Amino acid sequence: MSALVVYESMFGNTQTIARAIAEGLATHTRVELVEVSKATTTIDSGVELLVAGGPTHVLGMTRPRTRDEAAKQAERPLVSPGIGMREWLAALRPGNGVPAATFDTRINKPRWMTGSAARGFDKALRKLGFRLVAPPGSSLVASTPGPLDDGEVDRARRWGAELGTRFAGRQVRG
Repeated sequence: MSALVVYESMFGNTQTIARAIAEGLATHTRVELVEVSKATTTIDSGVELLVAGGPTHVLGMTRPRTRDEAAKQAERPLVSPGIGMREWLAALRPGNGVPAATFDTRINKPRWMTGSAARGFDKALRKLGFRLVAPPGSSLVASTPGPLDDGEVDRARRWGAELGTRFAGRQVRG
């Protein structure tokens, strides 16, 4: 089995969470961690679990306009200066039942106030025929540029390990 973690990140917070998830998964399986602009739009037949994540902007997935706004707030170059998850998901080939899970980063306020990009990722992946195997996850940040709240990295690592435990020992498709 192998897992593919694809992420979008503006200020580095979502990248940090994606790395932690990949570390947790790596305790059970091989993992490839890929920034969204470098991700292929065809999921390799050896991938038994897709994990996709990105930041929440204006209640959902980023858009070119919201990424431009993030760039104006950034003190250094954006981690994901190219396409976002929305564009990648729009180009992604059907999933044929491949298990998937999603995550986002969002400001630490009630979800009804912040929205959730992960819910949008879930919906898009489901429409493409992926099989969602966990509820959308969120990691919390103090403000738009961060930092991550205390304990979020460890929580993400545990979540990745839990996903890995579920899928460890599965036969690779082929």
